[in-house]
Amino acid sequence: MSAGLLRLVCTAAVAAGIVLAPGSAAARPGPAGAGDRSVAELLTELQDLYREAEKATEAYNGTEEKLIAQRAETQRLETELARARLSLRDGRGAVGRLARQQYRSSSDLSPYLRLLLARDPQHALDQGHVIGQLARERAEAVGRLTGREHRAEDLARRARKALATQAALAERQKKNRDEVRRRLGDVEELLASLSTGQLAELAALERSGTAEAQERFLESGALGDDSKPSAEGDRAVRFAVEQLGKPYEWGAEGPASYDCSGLTSVAWARAGTPIPRTSQEQWARLARVPLDELRPGDLVVYFPEATHVALYVGDGMVVQAPRPGADVRVSPIAADPVLGAVRPDPGGEPLRRYTPPRLPAGATDGSEEGY
Repeated sequence: MSAGLLRLVCTAAVAAGIVLAPGSAAARPGPAGAGDRSVAELLTELQDLYREAEKATEAYNGTEEKLIAQRAETQRLETELARARLSLRDGRGAVGRLARQQYRSSSDLSPYLRLLLARDPQHALDQGHVIGQLARERAEAVGRLTGREHRAEDLARRARKALATQAALAERQKKNRDEVRRRLGDVEELLASLSTGQLAELAALERSGTAEAQERFLESGALGDDSKPSAEGDRAVRFAVEQLGKPYEWGAEGPASYDCSGLTSVAWARAGTPIPRTSQEQWARLARVPLDELRPGDLVVYFPEATHVALYVGDGMVVQAPRPGADVRVSPIAADPVLGAVRPDPGGEPLRRYTPPRLPAGATDGSEEGY
């Protein structure tokens, strides 16, 4: 399927506000094609497939984040183990040198006989003191050596475990990657089965559904008057706006392309406040904020599983990386079912004066839907 056709048919994804209780895509071997289904049924099918692809994408992102951290931990342990082994080698050498030195300084005679037979009793006493000191140093060195051996053994065990965990995560990452590709293949298979007329009907249904959902959302009073953003929120918004027009790509974190949580996490990292990589972790770990207290820079999270996220820019609009075939764009906040909102900088002081960034022409063009 050409990029142009994919971009056209991707406008046929989820229409916000239409809840038709679709069956789970995971229970089906794959899309069955258009058949005799209505446009609404086809739209529901696409919703299901896209959401499954989104969940697989976020699972991949989560595994990727864990794998990066695990690789760093494995490298840290391996470096620490190498140092411990070097220290152990040095310790063994020190014990050996003390043992040889003690041997050369001693004899088969008891300290008492050496003192009686010595021509210089004071020298004999001094020599005995030296021998005793060497023995004490050797005992201390052996104790340190034993501790180093235990530490090296513990580090070796932890390094082996870390390496095994890394291998398991790498295998899981590969499975997640294959699952994303399979889900997106299902989407393309269904879209390719639709006629031009069906695609046009789906696009029209999508547009009307989004407009109705946004109108209902705003009339419900869920949103209050926008608060001014913090300095960090302002920077995050301006960065996100600068990414408008860049393509969606699953697993991407810029600079040429993004997926949904890749855009939000990079925007806030560039603002100076690192946040978790995935939408689920952003929802789970960041401070919740009521929708009627939203301010630009806050993150709006979608769907019960928190599988999609966008960045609020004010006036009931968000910046998002919607889905494959679409570009980073400005969309109505109700383009998808809203789960809630989180604030990466709950302690950030609102700016006294705020001028929103000017949106370029075409910022709201294209599909109105995320997954």
